[in-house]
Amino acid sequence: MQSEEFKQKRRFIISLGKALHQFGTNSFRSEAHLQSVALFLGMKASFIITPISLTFILIDEEFNEHNYIVRVKPGDLDLGSLARTDELVDELSSGQRSLEEATQRLEDISNKSEPYGKVLSFFAFGASSGAFAMLMHTSWNDVFWATLLGFVVCIFIFWSERSKRVTEMLEPMSALVVAMLASLITNIDSQINMPLVILSAIIAFIPGLALTLGLSELAARHLVSGTARIMDALMVLFKLYFGAVLGMALGDLFWGTADLISATPPPKWTSWAAVTTLSISLVILFKVRVKDAPWGIIAGYVAYGTTLLASPYLGFALGAFAGAFALGIYSNIFARVMNLPSSIVMLLGLVVLVPGSKVYIGLNTAVSGQSILNTTDIGSQTFLIFMSLVAGLIFANVAVRSRKTL
Repeated sequence: MQSEEFKQKRRFIISLGKALHQFGTNSFRSEAHLQSVALFLGMKASFIITPISLTFILIDEEFNEHNYIVRVKPGDLDLGSLARTDELVDELSSGQRSLEEATQRLEDISNKSEPYGKVLSFFAFGASSGAFAMLMHTSWNDVFWATLLGFVVCIFIFWSERSKRVTEMLEPMSALVVAMLASLITNIDSQINMPLVILSAIIAFIPGLALTLGLSELAARHLVSGTARIMDALMVLFKLYFGAVLGMALGDLFWGTADLISATPPPKWTSWAAVTTLSISLVILFKVRVKDAPWGIIAGYVAYGTTLLASPYLGFALGAFAGAFALGIYSNIFARVMNLPSSIVMLLGLVVLVPGSKVYIGLNTAVSGQSILNTTDIGSQTFLIFMSLVAGLIFANVAVRSRKTL
């Protein structure tokens, strides 16, 4: 028979695993953290975590195995709740909370309401779309219309929270509507790069970060989890591209599409304004706590600035390695100084570097034969950037350890 103490430990471990998955923690970090907590609690345990399932094997005092298997949906990034959860585990290990109190606190964290509210989230979506268009150095026209269409995408996201039907077709439907509107806008403003504006508007859906995390899991030999994450990301990408292509075709059928008239690109210094805007937007979208937000914004500067400095010497693709390496060291130093998970700031900086948009552009080039931007060898360049990011983070973890499993 299970003792009451074992039941409490089991309940806490299962609740912790569910919470980490809910907050978007990748598989190998979740497994390592759960193993560390189980060791502290004096339990023998084994964990297998994928984006869609949790498997826990817990062994009691009489060496009986207790299995817990549940199917789950992929979690969304909630870095504020992840930080609170990590602090909770520290409080438990230091004796500041009992197991029962820690379990109740974990439930409170999981059920916590939106920290920034709908209004700020709405503006953050639009700002992130405009910031991405600015990073592409196209034109102010593109930045303006991408921002407005980003607001349209946010409306669909809010709608999906209330409708299961909308949730099931969120990505392709959003891309379709945005593409139709962009086609209409070309008749009002012919100085917009329509494919780029569409890409900027749906940039929140582009799974560049998911692809990078999936490759990181494969590099850590978590093959099932990494493969599942990559395939899910690719399917999201295909749905987005199909929606965009269908939307452009319908727009051209209904009201036609005007030819592009080149516009003057914004000055190069606006890249830093774009990185700042994007980083602040990500703080809101990833639900980072206000006290951790400055560290996250600096992470964007570190990643982008290092890549910018290294690119003239190494090339843009290998410059991403330098950016990821600097970001990894910065994140691990943050973890040591603040006693928080390094992923809180690492993920914010990584979004600035991930070439998810290049995967979309490469897909468009392969299917249509037309390039959104004047970029050569987009496929090989994208692959090399992904590899550079993964390698940079691995090297950084060897150079400076974070002392945190999350």
